[in-house]
Amino acid sequence: MMSRGATRVARSVIGHMGPRYFSSPGKIFAGGATAFLHDNPSKATENAVVTCFRFQSVGLRNASTLALGGEKKVGEDEKEVKSGGATSAAAESGNGNKVIVSYWGVEAPKLTKEDGTEWKWNCFRPCETYKADMAIDLEKKHVPVTFLDKMAFWTVKALRWPTDIFFQRRYGCRAMMLETVAAVPGMVGGLLLHCKSLRRFEHSGGWIKALLEEAENERMHLMTFMEVSQPKWYERALVFAVQGVFFNAYFLAYLLSPKLAHRIVGYLEEEAIHSYTEFLKELDKGTIENVPAPAIAIDYWRLPPNSTLRDVVMVVRADEAHHRDVNHFASDIHYQGHELKEATAPIGYH
Repeated sequence: MMSRGATRVARSVIGHMGPRYFSSPGKIFAGGATAFLHDNPSKATENAVVTCFRFQSVGLRNASTLALGGEKKVGEDEKEVKSGGATSAAAESGNGNKVIVSYWGVEAPKLTKEDGTEWKWNCFRPCETYKADMAIDLEKKHVPVTFLDKMAFWTVKALRWPTDIFFQRRYGCRAMMLETVAAVPGMVGGLLLHCKSLRRFEHSGGWIKALLEEAENERMHLMTFMEVSQPKWYERALVFAVQGVFFNAYFLAYLLSPKLAHRIVGYLEEEAIHSYTEFLKELDKGTIENVPAPAIAIDYWRLPPNSTLRDVVMVVRADEAHHRDVNHFASDIHYQGHELKEATAPIGYH
């Protein structure tokens, strides 16, 4: 049994601490403590349980109130964003065309050509256009010597056989369909070099950009030939199958042997040069109509306004010759026991 002095001290301490830390429930806690100090544990326990229950209730109530307030605020923000999107979708220019209004403040710059006229393409910019190097040697070929070279060479020759059977002399459609595959190697190589650069904390020597430039250039070939020939439904289905198989096969080949992968692309580009040469022969014979060049080709390669399809095929063939050189060069670097980063990448080599 505790003395009256100890009881008074405990009551005084709890009386001072209760209002500060426990607010109103502190009085109940104080009462429970007092009952405990006066040898009435059952009453103290009852009060203590009630006190804990009240503390939890207050905590839950406050938490739920905050949560409701937070949900309300988030809901208002979402409503504001959605209303902004609706406003953007509903916004129209004076000529009746829909205008994209960015809620995030991201606006596309207004671009113009060298003559001051408006730039109408959003898939590439004026700074990415160029004049093709038509003086490149189209007859240059790599002679396979090593086992991997011969493997790459005959792999490409084997792939050409079903292509010739399927497309025959429909060179417009052939060019369009093959560009859906030709744009894959540069992207795969650039992707793997990018990941390698991140893993090893090292530079790539510019080869990531060089290979991605190649992939983008091949994609622009596709965008151009889409204006000349439209694929049929079964040709679109064929693209899904061929691209899926080729992407994964080339991905594995590049992981196992980059020199083999680049050599394969070098030989593929040699075959592309041959195909475009045959395309030009058919245009010259009149078998294929020499229609005016698509507007996108005129702007991308800076061709004269009166250019024709033949001019487009000429610059595309020159591009393929440059891709041939880049990939054979990359393979030679690996054959000589070096890594690509040790040689300056041919960025902008068109």
